[in-house]
Amino acid sequence: MNEGRLVFAQLMDFFPKQNFAKIVAKRRGNHRVRNFTCMDQFLTMAFAQLTGRESLRDIETCLRALEGKLYHAGIRTTVARNTLARANERRPWQIWAELAEILICHARRLYADEDLGLDLNNTIYALDSTIIDLCLALFPWASFRKAKGGIKLHTLMDLRGNLPATVIITPARLHDVRILDRLRLEPGAIYILDRAYVKFARLYRIDRAGAFFITRAKKNFDFRRVYSHPVDKTAGVQSDQTIALGGFYPSRDYPDRLRRIRFLDREQNRRLVFLSNHFEMPAPTVAALYKQRWQIELFFKWIKQHLRIKSFYGTSANAVKTQIWIAITVYVMVAIVKKELRVTDHSLYTIIQILSVTLFEKMPILQALSQPELQLKLGPSCKQLTLFDF
Repeated sequence: MNEGRLVFAQLMDFFPKQNFAKIVAKRRGNHRVRNFTCMDQFLTMAFAQLTGRESLRDIETCLRALEGKLYHAGIRTTVARNTLARANERRPWQIWAELAEILICHARRLYADEDLGLDLNNTIYALDSTIIDLCLALFPWASFRKAKGGIKLHTLMDLRGNLPATVIITPARLHDVRILDRLRLEPGAIYILDRAYVKFARLYRIDRAGAFFITRAKKNFDFRRVYSHPVDKTAGVQSDQTIALGGFYPSRDYPDRLRRIRFLDREQNRRLVFLSNHFEMPAPTVAALYKQRWQIELFFKWIKQHLRIKSFYGTSANAVKTQIWIAITVYVMVAIVKKELRVTDHSLYTIIQILSVTLFEKMPILQALSQPELQLKLGPSCKQLTLFDF
């Protein structure tokens, strides 16, 4: 039933207002604020993310054109670009990081039963990072190379739902493997890593925590075969071995046995060598799991294409982190809406595109997401990434 509410206001029904109020009070986000509160800031930035605004002036112009509807959208004050710029620069980015964590926890509970097509009950994570390039002249605090700036977005993704479980923003200079020292390892979980994370002392920490890992072996690493297991070569598995590491430092850092699997990827005609501490899983399943790691690469491409994390509304470190965390929050909120409303026919891309043109329409949100004429006009093209077509 049409309640006469804007789609934007209905979308914010999924926003955890009570938890947010506690975070703002703890971080003193509204200290000495008269008009433009943290809630107004979030609503404005969420509008900018969902509609693809390019700059502060763009945000201001569009919202002033919709001034008669702002009150019904929850924005209780006139939005000026200088006010928004100051809020992004001065209010601690940790507010939005904690907000994103609350929404991520809720979303992961909703997607906990997603089927990966593999007979596994473990939580399965993929870990990787991406660099967001910044102009060194505008962002001098983000020095990376001699004439280049940037920050690095480290993401631990829960593959059940393709949701970011942990996000850490660091200087681009920080090596990927050091993030393993900052993760809370979950016993029984499976961590899928690329070769950048092959440091045996850190892999041994995963093993000691009762978790499992699957990674690619580096070329020419030193090992000794202890035992060869029978394999089904029709499934692409060429060998399945129990090995011990050679060399003084590797054998000291990882004194236990490892599993080494050689696999032939017939689709791309490549031979891959996997390392794991999981000895019970069938070898073809190990290869299939590592293939799932590609989902995190698609995630990085998706958020860079469809959320505003490449062009920033402010140049300070606080403003950049604020924008990234709010972008992640919006992404997770849309994922929650998709699951709560059982919108199974569309990807997140299509949902965001529909929301971008219906935010200030008065209709039930479920009706907006199911209009055939909008689906036909805004559906993803054949070249569009289909990561979220559950």
